[in-house]
Amino acid sequence: MLDLPFLPFCVLLGGLGFVCVAFVSAWCQHWRGGFAWDGSAQMFNWHPVLMVTGMVVLYGAAALVYRLPPAWSGPKLPWKVLHGTLALVAFGLAVLGLVAVFRFHNHNGTPNMYSLHSWLGLATVLLFSCQWLAGFSAFLLPWAPTWLRALYKPVHIFFGSTILMLSVASCMSGINEKLFFSLKNGTMEYKHLPAEAVFANTLGLLILLFGVLVLGALARPSWKRPDADSPDSCQVLALLWS
Repeated sequence: MLDLPFLPFCVLLGGLGFVCVAFVSAWCQHWRGGFAWDGSAQMFNWHPVLMVTGMVVLYGAAALVYRLPPAWSGPKLPWKVLHGTLALVAFGLAVLGLVAVFRFHNHNGTPNMYSLHSWLGLATVLLFSCQWLAGFSAFLLPWAPTWLRALYKPVHIFFGSTILMLSVASCMSGINEKLFFSLKNGTMEYKHLPAEAVFANTLGLLILLFGVLVLGALARPSWKRPDADSPDSCQVLALLWS
């Protein structure tokens, strides 16, 4: 990655996340007929918007909370609460997104859970729910022993990155699946690359870029919260703010 201080990187990533949400909203509004909550195709349009917003953008923000320099000193509890709250909001949006797609399918007599995208997406949300409950139990409840937290922490970090990768894969497969279904009987087929296909494919690449940047930030050693006993902690903190 470029040698960029963390805070400018956050601004860049936040802008990219906003663009992802704006793109998926514009796609559903301009080409897919807008939004409703009545079981129609317009209700389905809430599904991609809520999933991209929750499972990718907000989830990515939650994952980076502990990379913020202010989180490196002082009590960790406020940052734990922020991390857990962002993840919980992301989960709530994902549940609403599932409600939208299941209600649309049931209203129109479409089978549920037959595609690879649906299997991958539901597995991601279920894994996310287990991750949140385990993290809440281990890190926020007062009776979790220190040895258990230390044992579970690397597992929590691993599955956090895994869930983000699965979320990105689910969104990209969903975009591709929707384009095949929607353009099959349209005025121009997907293989001819109409404007909608170009726009939605670009959305998929932006989501992928967002996920890669978040994973890169999580993997970068100099952006990790230093150990309290490390003599270089203050120097690293000064570099990040510069």
